[in-house]
Amino acid sequence: MTGRRRTRTTFRTTVRTPFRLSTLAVCAALAVGCGVVPGTSEGSGGGDITVMTWAPEDTNATNKPGMPAMAQAYARWVNSNGGLNGRKLKVLTCNDHNDRVAAAKCARRAADEDVVAVVGSYSQFGDAFLGPLASAGIPYIGGYGVTNDEFTNPMSYPVNGGSPALLAGLGKELAAVCGPVALIRPDTIAGDQLPQLLDSGLKAGGHARSLDQLAAEDATEYGSQTKLALERTTDTGTASAGEGEDEKEGCVVPALGDRTNTFMDSFRRDREDYPDVRTATVLGSVDQTVINANGGKSGPYEDSYITGWYPVASDARWDDMKKVISEEAFDDNRIDPQDAGVQTTWIAYTVLKAVVESLDGEVSSTTVRRALDDGLQVSTGGLTPTLRWRFEDLLSVVGFPRLVNAQVTLQVVRDGRLVAARKGFINTTKLLESAADD
Repeated sequence: MTGRRRTRTTFRTTVRTPFRLSTLAVCAALAVGCGVVPGTSEGSGGGDITVMTWAPEDTNATNKPGMPAMAQAYARWVNSNGGLNGRKLKVLTCNDHNDRVAAAKCARRAADEDVVAVVGSYSQFGDAFLGPLASAGIPYIGGYGVTNDEFTNPMSYPVNGGSPALLAGLGKELAAVCGPVALIRPDTIAGDQLPQLLDSGLKAGGHARSLDQLAAEDATEYGSQTKLALERTTDTGTASAGEGEDEKEGCVVPALGDRTNTFMDSFRRDREDYPDVRTATVLGSVDQTVINANGGKSGPYEDSYITGWYPVASDARWDDMKKVISEEAFDDNRIDPQDAGVQTTWIAYTVLKAVVESLDGEVSSTTVRRALDDGLQVSTGGLTPTLRWRFEDLLSVVGFPRLVNAQVTLQVVRDGRLVAARKGFINTTKLLESAADD
């Protein structure tokens, strides 16, 4: 999520014109806090393959420290097993501080270091970092999917459907079980797109639009927002209720990233004064750790629907990732295998490995990008559908021209545990097309 600007189109089919890096900008970038994996050499000589992973850390909003930590653990594991095609993997990390200027500096540092790709990263400022990457010809592989820019810029190679797919898929499921639906989301640019996406799923299920509630992304409590949401979803006379919906429990959908847990602290205290409502959200806002912290089986998430990009963390398809974490980062509490950011980083580095192994000679940003554009197929062991980014593989969803994977999983909290609500994936392509047409 990002800070608010006055004007911006939600669904865009054009991208910003890349700008040329100035000497001053590159020098300024060196002030950004970046590090390298211990034991790797400085610089890009000696046949090293240098990449970068960035994410916000130690901020008052959403933090994803597990993503660069997972990248470092992956590099240690790869290097202890002979490297990528015999070459050492060198990972630079950068903290974007949830700040537009810092995000751009991370990208300029990547260009200055001549990385072959930015891999498995999170930033709310796609319009700030994709320009420098495009100018330097550096591909962005497996971003978290938090901004529209990741699905429009030709340098971006997403591995999931981002927030759009999660909200659209969730709306479709809630349409059948919910009365009035209240969406609590950040008062930010990225947050502005969320109601339209959730509503596309609700509409497909014959449900009225959601009740859109804005909230500060970095608030320390949400008492006023929880009371308003409860009032609106338990009032059978609300204008949001469609035919038959007043007979169903209302649903409260917090989508506040790391602050979802803070919201639920307030919600748990206030809900006792109102009729029963159901809660639902998306992975990235909630995981098993958050469910545990909110009371598990007796908490507000019990029976909640939650959409994710990948299978549940207990699925055997994550065993390889868990093995790497156990061997290379057992005592690193930043890395939670249940975290969607950690999982996305694992998948993004799986893509990088497949790309490097497909190349016979030079490994550079140009050869990596060419391999992806020419139709390299990447299997992720069933964690996603087979990924490929040829022009003909793009799903052509208006506003999301780089989308190649719009499938999500439906999960539910039962007895305090996050489990699969149904087998397989749900394709949200048509829902996203509907959202773009509204």
